[in-house]
Amino acid sequence: MINNGSIFSQMPPVTKNLIIINLIVWLAMFVLPSRLGMSLETLGGLHYFRAADFNPVQLLTYMFMHSTGSFAHIFFNMFSLFMFGIALERTLGSARFLFYYISCGVGAGLIQELAWALTWEDSYVKILANLNHVDYPEMREYLRQAMHTPEGMRQIGVMLNSMVTIGASGAIYGVLLAFGMLFPNAPLYLFFIPVPIKAKWMVIGMGAIELLIGMSEATGASDGIAHFAHLGGMIFGFLIILYWKKHGTFGSGGSGYGGY
Repeated sequence: MINNGSIFSQMPPVTKNLIIINLIVWLAMFVLPSRLGMSLETLGGLHYFRAADFNPVQLLTYMFMHSTGSFAHIFFNMFSLFMFGIALERTLGSARFLFYYISCGVGAGLIQELAWALTWEDSYVKILANLNHVDYPEMREYLRQAMHTPEGMRQIGVMLNSMVTIGASGAIYGVLLAFGMLFPNAPLYLFFIPVPIKAKWMVIGMGAIELLIGMSEATGASDGIAHFAHLGGMIFGFLIILYWKKHGTFGSGGSGYGGY
């Protein structure tokens, strides 16, 4: 009798263990807060570097945490990792795939930090001006003066704790980019489009959408999603792949999908 085992047991080790770790952390986010006296998101979620609760380790830990308010957040990230991570890990090898995944996640966090650095002041000036019923220039001047005093910086640091992001999406977008570059002509089906789309066009489209939405957020509109982090994962993934291709260590994308 031949036993081929389950699909999960046949998954390459890094993809499988990344999914397991993300699920364990997600479940722990329901259980541990009552015992710790604070949420895991406060400890491990990525905060703006000027926030009181920021810790550099959060650049790593945030990508293993997902919203407990919606199963869709972790489901779609892990489903994407399952769908595309397997092919990528088998092509690159487990060690390089792990390096690539973590690098894209950290890179996504760094880009999100940059986006916050460029936009946080204007965003909070508008909020504080409305709350205190003063005009924008007056509140901006008050905030800038506060940044020059220890007590003012402490208060700003506490206020900035509300800027936090979690999720593997940045790393996942890096995985999608690599899949699109390895297998550019692979046919992909989206839920709302009945015809297949080549991987390269899907990746380009997703990158463009994230850039456009991110730019709209910079002007004041926000949907609560870290679009610049998604874009950051793709940017760092692209840079890593360029380096590998320059040194002839990036796969050509066989499997019958063809090149660009």
